[in-house]
Amino acid sequence: MAAVVLVHGLYHRPEHFAVVAEGLRASGIEVAVPELHRGSLAADTAAVQAVIDALPEPPVVLGHSYGGSVITGVRRVAHLVYLAAFVLDASESAASLGGASQGLKDAIVTQPDGSTTLHPGLAIDSLYGDCPETLAARAVDLLRTQAPGCGRGVPQRHSWKTTPSTYVICAQDRAIDPGLQRTMAARCTDAREWQTGHSPFVGQPDLIVELLRELLLTPNVPQ
Repeated sequence: MAAVVLVHGLYHRPEHFAVVAEGLRASGIEVAVPELHRGSLAADTAAVQAVIDALPEPPVVLGHSYGGSVITGVRRVAHLVYLAAFVLDASESAASLGGASQGLKDAIVTQPDGSTTLHPGLAIDSLYGDCPETLAARAVDLLRTQAPGCGRGVPQRHSWKTTPSTYVICAQDRAIDPGLQRTMAARCTDAREWQTGHSPFVGQPDLIVELLRELLLTPNVPQ
């Protein structure tokens, strides 16, 4: 059975990908959506690698935002998909590349223990500003506390250098600068540009379902 692994970003949960996962499963595709928030990039990468290793065949792996840092470090993958995500090279971290909008920075609330949360009213515009109001409200309610330091992690591997990859630029993104996304997309085998905000899995999940179906048919051939 064809398989896809969906890797969420900072503050997010597997539940944010629920509609995408349902659409893929309806087509007979096996889907895994691992939980991150393990405390470090290395731990998050290990958690995703364990899911990949449990599958009978190398899957297509999609990473959103910080999830790109995670999937950069994995092995045994048929195709990498970076959705408004960080494609890191040697010594780079998501934090060092920057690109976060002022609106997203303003939404971050630091707790006494160094963990952070997102202010719901401010986060909704940056992350889900192009999504229907009811869907955006649900997505904000799902956001969770983020442990300190994950965005500063540096991958030990750079799988995009040896694995076919597709970058999806979200041209209306209000969280991560689309200009930075285009720069990172140049590192990938293929690039697409969608007129969406940062989180099409909330507002336009069918776009992601159709892209992944396409790549599963020809995982090693850029379109």
